[in-house]
Amino acid sequence: MKKLANKSIEQTFSVPFRYQVFFTKSLFSTSNELFAQLVKGDKLPKVYFVLDEGLVRHHPNLITEIEAYAQANADTFTLCASPLVVPGGEYIKNDQRYFQEVLKATHTYGIDRHSFIVGLGGGALLDMVGFAAAIAHRGIRHIRIPTTVLSQNDSGVGVKNGINAYGKKNYLGTFAPPFAVINDPDFLQTLEERDWRSGISEALKVALIKDASFFVWIEQQALDLMDKGHSAMEELIFRCAQMHLDHIASGDPFETGSSRPLDFGHWAAHKLEHLTDYKIRHGEAVAIGIALDTTYSFLSGRISENELNRVLDLIIKLGFDLYVPELSGETLLEGLNEFREHLGGELTIMLLDKIGSGVEVHQMDEALIFRAVERLNELQLAYQKA
Repeated sequence: MKKLANKSIEQTFSVPFRYQVFFTKSLFSTSNELFAQLVKGDKLPKVYFVLDEGLVRHHPNLITEIEAYAQANADTFTLCASPLVVPGGEYIKNDQRYFQEVLKATHTYGIDRHSFIVGLGGGALLDMVGFAAAIAHRGIRHIRIPTTVLSQNDSGVGVKNGINAYGKKNYLGTFAPPFAVINDPDFLQTLEERDWRSGISEALKVALIKDASFFVWIEQQALDLMDKGHSAMEELIFRCAQMHLDHIASGDPFETGSSRPLDFGHWAAHKLEHLTDYKIRHGEAVAIGIALDTTYSFLSGRISENELNRVLDLIIKLGFDLYVPELSGETLLEGLNEFREHLGGELTIMLLDKIGSGVEVHQMDEALIFRAVERLNELQLAYQKA
């Protein structure tokens, strides 16, 4: 019998992705046609809402408003069920029963690829709902409506979804661009101070690695950013969202390589969240992670002491801590190994070579990390005494 030669067939194709980030107010006012026009199609689509219970608590008329809006636009879309209300925060990504509840709803209510699943809440809820939407029927159209500063300017406008597993953040997940994102600043007004402030750290992150003029703007607007009645936060969110989308379009949106510049400060932040049992907000952990990697950048001779002081002074001015006890200890270093694993084997960490410009390194000096931690501890103690 003649032996067959090795054969192969190769094909290359590309799939364009497009989605829009809208900025509006009073989204579910019957006079606002944005949402209805967004979901309008040849068929009458089913729409299923998943809401953050904290949002519902602070906006007690929200469900009534959504139902009234749907009734007013009954010729455009239909609610296939009452909105599902689930806990927000990192808890929603740690307990998979809520993730399974969203998946079960797609079966129970016949939610198909012509339908929409809409997530209203903070970044953690959007991550979970987006993951469920991405894997049900191999992809149901998903609309994100972020309701925190952090999700409106960063996570909610991106292409990543996921839940936590095995003690690791975002261990299970997908890259799945949403159908659309809608930012409504009205939802931000009821945020607690910690949540309002928390999202600023992601803007600080992107300014430090990409845009020195944006960093200067944040320095100048620091006090106004803490004022809910000031327009500074809306401008920060818009600028940060634009930079985030520009980054997605410019390089490796699905992170097939090991370069993740938008994760500056995150290797330590992700570990701190786990070590504190998620009592620390993501944005608060990112601020500490930024402080750590900026201090490391100084100690390794990459930035000047003046640049270091400007960054740390701004972090303090914005109301963040520079240090928490969980930052000390060998356990923190596990975060480096977990980050390496998440990247696919090669460690790639973003540091600063000046304000507004990042540089990637592929190894970290553990002794220098602990020197940076000790320096932050000393600065935190000095600040508390002052």
